[in-house]
Amino acid sequence: MSQDNIIIREIRPEDNPQIEAIIKGCFPEFKIPLKGTAYEDAETPFMYESYQGDKEIYYVVANDKEVLGGGGIKPLKDYDGNVCELQKMYFSPKVRGKGFGKKMFTKCLEAAKDFGFETCYLESASQLKAAIHIYEQFGFEHRNEPLGNTGHYSCGVWMTKAL
Repeated sequence: MSQDNIIIREIRPEDNPQIEAIIKGCFPEFKIPLKGTAYEDAETPFMYESYQGDKEIYYVVANDKEVLGGGGIKPLKDYDGNVCELQKMYFSPKVRGKGFGKKMFTKCLEAAKDFGFETCYLESASQLKAAIHIYEQFGFEHRNEPLGNTGHYSCGVWMTKAL
């Protein structure tokens, strides 16, 4: 797949079915539990609508024909502090290993800083070793317990970074 016409842009309403399929497709592929994860989140089928609040944004990686991945920033749910959460960063196998994860990660962290957040939090599954490696490269540090109330009790990796 040529990278020439692949861009990162804000999500549009018509992107919902494709990004939902990408997110949900990663779970069986990486043997991640379906319960207690983004797989069963009520917002996953409605990603555009789910990122229309203050200090929220969701980006997609896309070409002219299809959405190939995404990632977003939101205030951390049920947490008293100026902390955002990097959420629902998943990619189609078509674009993995081509640098889009790092580009998306950079774009999301820039948005978090622009929104004025002081800290970025994320949760991941231990099976997503390549993603965790990127997080570590960007200076995220492992935590011993989760922050806030994401509802993702099956995610066993918690990380934060000061912005």
